[in-house]
Amino acid sequence: MKIAVIGGGYVGLVTGACLANFGHGVTIVEGDPTRYAMLASGKIPIHEPGLEELVALQCEKRLLSFAPDLRGALEGVDAVFLAVGTPSRRGDGHADLTYIFAAVRQVAAALTAPAVLVTKSTVPVGTGRRIANLMQELRPDLAIDVASNPEFLREGKALLDFMRPDRIVVGCAGGHARALLEAIYAPLTARGAKLLVTGIETAELIKYAANSFLAMKISFINEMADICERVAADVADLVQGLGLDSRIGAQFLQPGPGFGGSCFPKDTEALARIAQDAGAPSRLVESTIAANSARKAGLGARINQACGGSVAGLKIAVLGLTFKPDTDDLRDSPALPVMHRMVEDGATVHAYDPQGMEQARLYFDDNVSFHDSAKAALLGADVAIIMTEWAEFQRLSARDMHQWMRGHCIIDMRNVFEPSAFQAEGFSVTGIGRPWSAIQARPLAEIRSTRETGSQRS
Repeated sequence: MKIAVIGGGYVGLVTGACLANFGHGVTIVEGDPTRYAMLASGKIPIHEPGLEELVALQCEKRLLSFAPDLRGALEGVDAVFLAVGTPSRRGDGHADLTYIFAAVRQVAAALTAPAVLVTKSTVPVGTGRRIANLMQELRPDLAIDVASNPEFLREGKALLDFMRPDRIVVGCAGGHARALLEAIYAPLTARGAKLLVTGIETAELIKYAANSFLAMKISFINEMADICERVAADVADLVQGLGLDSRIGAQFLQPGPGFGGSCFPKDTEALARIAQDAGAPSRLVESTIAANSARKAGLGARINQACGGSVAGLKIAVLGLTFKPDTDDLRDSPALPVMHRMVEDGATVHAYDPQGMEQARLYFDDNVSFHDSAKAALLGADVAIIMTEWAEFQRLSARDMHQWMRGHCIIDMRNVFEPSAFQAEGFSVTGIGRPWSAIQARPLAEIRSTRETGSQRS
């Protein structure tokens, strides 16, 4: 098959590289000059494990190429995948379809032969029908089928999710689109992957429903963690007890500071608006959005409380800036408002993340110091806050942190550490949903006393 992918961002790049890996000839069209220049020179503008190597391999095989515009890129194509951004529209939470319909118009003008137009981007229910009507209006001379093929990629595990999917969802109205997409994904279905064919509207809704359900699981376990803290229960055991139930499962039941990223915040907002517009409001989705917003808003107060009432004058090390590990994505990351709040409350903030440093600097002036290692950020710190569960942080030892830090207060927003090991080194550890015996707020006077005596042992 000859395939064009419109958009060289996260979804487009992963999709194009993986389809090329199946043996299809793929051209990724990226209109942003800076991003195109990076891709054309062999550089990947995002961090995704294994993607750089896969792109290089497929380019070497001449199965994958890049183009700055549609001229020539659509010549003789069997399918065109739309993988452009659909961010939340400012003001109302609806998905902004500006880029989608701009791309559709460009494709309509450039196509010279019949093809299948596949929406890979996450779009509201009814978008596929609108695209089909627009294509019929713009190119009545061509038989152009429209299909929906939503992506289900987890950042940090995108290649695994594409190559070993739980399911492949295809929404279409015509037999030609179905047959083409079945042929495109034949390498996966031959290995047992489930391909579900539905109507276009159903496929569009599946994507929103899936992400909203997972976001709801996160908000649910965060609320359970709050209950655990007040009744001396342990959320780790609670998660195990729930996860062993095959009807529930343990995935997305890890408590923390709230969900972020490029999908859950915007997709829950969009589904809530879709439901309202359809006259069938989703109270559960609306409550999920409210619960997550409240959790993020309460992080500052939680940190101040763990520090004995105030962080003013303290040196705080923030480890982890991305919304999850194994990505450089900071969109809606809980770490960003936490850092802003700590600065506003009078703390000196020192930060480190294995992949998110370059992006993080764009969010702050000179009021945050960025470091090139966890050790550098922790040196002389009174308080350490773990915001992202990078494997690198899980390997930090209590003894090393005791040597590097001046104070001995840890606020573990991801339950990375085992409290007993750190308490044995004299640390006060505040976790999420752990028994009160393991969550002891460090008295502010004690933190300041440690700070003033300069007990750092570097």
